[in-house]
Amino acid sequence: MIALKNILYKVALEAIHGSTEQEINAIAFDSRKIKQNDLFVAIRGTISNGHDFIQTAISQGAKAIVCDVFPDEFVAGITYIKVLDTNEALAHIASNFYNNPSSKLKLIGITGTNGKTTVASLSYQLFKKAGYKVGLLSTVKIIVDTAIYPATHTTPDSLTINYYLNEMVEMGCEYCFMEVSSHGIHQKRTEALTFAGGVFTNLSHDHLDYHATFAEYRDVKKSFFDFLPKTAFAITNVDDKNGAVMLQNTKARKKTYALKSYADFRAQILESQLSGLLLKINDNEVWVKLIGTFNAYNLLAIYGIATELGLDNLEVLRLVSELESVSGRFQYIISEGGITAIVDYAHTPDALENVLKTINDIRTNNEKLITVVGCGGDRDKTKRPIMAKIASEMSNQLIITSDNPRTENPLDIIAEMEAGVEPQNFKKVLSIEDRKQAIKVACQLASAKDIVLIAGKGHETYQEINGIKHDFDDMKIVKEFLQLLNK
Repeated sequence: MIALKNILYKVALEAIHGSTEQEINAIAFDSRKIKQNDLFVAIRGTISNGHDFIQTAISQGAKAIVCDVFPDEFVAGITYIKVLDTNEALAHIASNFYNNPSSKLKLIGITGTNGKTTVASLSYQLFKKAGYKVGLLSTVKIIVDTAIYPATHTTPDSLTINYYLNEMVEMGCEYCFMEVSSHGIHQKRTEALTFAGGVFTNLSHDHLDYHATFAEYRDVKKSFFDFLPKTAFAITNVDDKNGAVMLQNTKARKKTYALKSYADFRAQILESQLSGLLLKINDNEVWVKLIGTFNAYNLLAIYGIATELGLDNLEVLRLVSELESVSGRFQYIISEGGITAIVDYAHTPDALENVLKTINDIRTNNEKLITVVGCGGDRDKTKRPIMAKIASEMSNQLIITSDNPRTENPLDIIAEMEAGVEPQNFKKVLSIEDRKQAIKVACQLASAKDIVLIAGKGHETYQEINGIKHDFDDMKIVKEFLQLLNK
């Protein structure tokens, strides 16, 4: 139990009705989770408005309510706290409730369209290898030292973030690497957190279903850097035209990385193969097990983070050479018959283009590249024709299929993708609604030395159709078909 007044520190209060001496047991913004003596925070979400559930929360036992509009009638014995922004209030309340855990370790936030998961996950891996206790808050999972928990959002809600940060502090973690999405920044989920550093990877066409314009999307990302303290570092990719914009108003220590421009952390690709990359990073050569130009950028960001956090340059390079690919990021197998199958999470136009470009740079063109790709439902529709256009231009054969249709009709999604295919590429495009069948056909079409790329879902081992999740692992399925077909 904690006194209500003790968790309202730094909350922008507009008015209070009732006593702040109330003892609070827990905090919730979902009225269904409210128990006796809890605090209920009414959040205006995209689907529902928490203010409609204030009465429900009180009937469940809530003793205090945080809202942005007072109800018409007050219930005796209940404290009502009016604030300007309940999302922002929740962030401060959650941080106070768990005694500001982010200030007790070094928290690094990674934002950008592509590369967040890889940079966060591999930074976790590197610091683990260096012998530290480390935490990870990512799309794929949440890790507290060695304990693994499932993740539901790229950036969890403020309560979840602070709960796990507190767990990390109690476990003795010194560092935590966190993916920071534009949604998370916009909904103030990162508010009240103390960051030791921030990283910008790149910016491309994504989440325009949520942000009205690209400029808004960029500015939300930028706001993360605007609020970094002067004790933190800010590392940005200056090869991206938005990279310099991120640092315009930051108080943090500015650092840059690049492959094409002059920067604090520079890399040159000396060799590129399916088995890895030979890189020259700041005058030292290192062989890494990851492939593709996009991974060279990711590794540079990781190198920058580690050196900024005080690790020795050469030790960092040694650790970088040991890093293994993140699940669903350019994972590949070579079948007994010599077919290369690659699974990648690419779900934006430029991520797909990066993967296809990487494959085309490495291959000899004596083999076919067969691409299987779909687009997720209830997400940005504008990218669908673009992704099909790119895939049809850069592959010998394209199979358009479903991804996670969610509540949309998969055939509608496929039709929107097909609209992007130019007439000269019609003959090399097939559309197969069932993703399993699409992978099967790709394996049937493939011969020795051919490459099958399965893009879109990556680390997700399920397919979501009308709110139901079905087991679906791209890598497992392609392996099975290649074995069944004796290829």
